[in-house]
Amino acid sequence: MAATAVRYLRSVGASTAAENVETLPRPHLRAVGDDERLPVDPGEFRAVLGHFASGVTVVTAPGADDRDAPVGFACQSFASLSLDPPLVTFMVARTSTTWPRIARAGVFCVNILGAEQGPLCLGFAVSGADKFTGVSYDAAPVTGSPRLASVPAWIDCRIQAVHTGGDHLIVVGKVEALGGVEGEDAAPLLFHRGKFGRFTH
Repeated sequence: MAATAVRYLRSVGASTAAENVETLPRPHLRAVGDDERLPVDPGEFRAVLGHFASGVTVVTAPGADDRDAPVGFACQSFASLSLDPPLVTFMVARTSTTWPRIARAGVFCVNILGAEQGPLCLGFAVSGADKFTGVSYDAAPVTGSPRLASVPAWIDCRIQAVHTGGDHLIVVGKVEALGGVEGEDAAPLLFHRGKFGRFTH
């Protein structure tokens, strides 16, 4: 297609040579100053952004070695990022005590929760507890991350990049394997304005 475009431009007398363009200087990287922060109340920010309904996931990882227990946390800030290559992303608070253990493992599995799995989500939302007590899971096929039983879908990933975004980290994962179910069993768990919900037909 590119060759066809070049032939067309030449046929109508248009130049196909690149023109010299003045390069702009690169901006200096710097922290945001206090005088640049928008006067947004944190409570109002949460309330307004709470109008955006999302799905709910549990991000899990194996222990970094045989002595470490698996880890996981409830995560609503998950999204697909790229089709080629297949990438996904999730956000995690920089104060998270679970994230350093996921980072050490270098891999993770995103478990997309179903409509009836609100209690499972709440179990992984607590801090400091053994979140896997009574939870059935097996090993995801490539990374060995915990793949929770009965979830509608799962995505097995390796960490590809981590970026800073304010008080959170933006984690990019390369998809190594994935799977899901069809039909009524695939109905998602939704989160909206602080409450769980589901689709109705």
